[in-house]
Amino acid sequence: MTTPTPPASFPDIEAMIVDVLDDDSRLSGATVAVQAPAGFDGTAPAVFVNRRGGAWVGERHVDQPLIELEVYGPTKQAAHVLANDARQILLSMADHRYGTNLVTEVEEQDGPRWLPDYLYSAANRYVTVMKVYVDVH
Repeated sequence: MTTPTPPASFPDIEAMIVDVLDDDSRLSGATVAVQAPAGFDGTAPAVFVNRRGGAWVGERHVDQPLIELEVYGPTKQAAHVLANDARQILLSMADHRYGTNLVTEVEEQDGPRWLPDYLYSAANRYVTVMKVYVDVH
């Protein structure tokens, strides 16, 4: 019996999620990206998407990335509202196809939680971690 191998390249889950978040009108006033733009100081509305690990399940051909959303706002309340909007959008990706990838499930692993940012001292930041199940057939 042979063990299924991972694909030559995994889907770019960060880019896929950035596209989905950026297309939603609830985040229209925020920067949505995988990294902060030049000059970012932590006080502008922003959602940063990063893969923070995960696993390949060979027999199911499923990638299970852990996605971290770092959400910033001009106030703690604004960051909280934006974090909840981003979280709801990500959760709604379940049972939808994006290109050749099918997101079968999205599970919250942690958050949203207030997390002071030591890089940007004036920042108001919430962080959440979601597990996204992506069928890569």
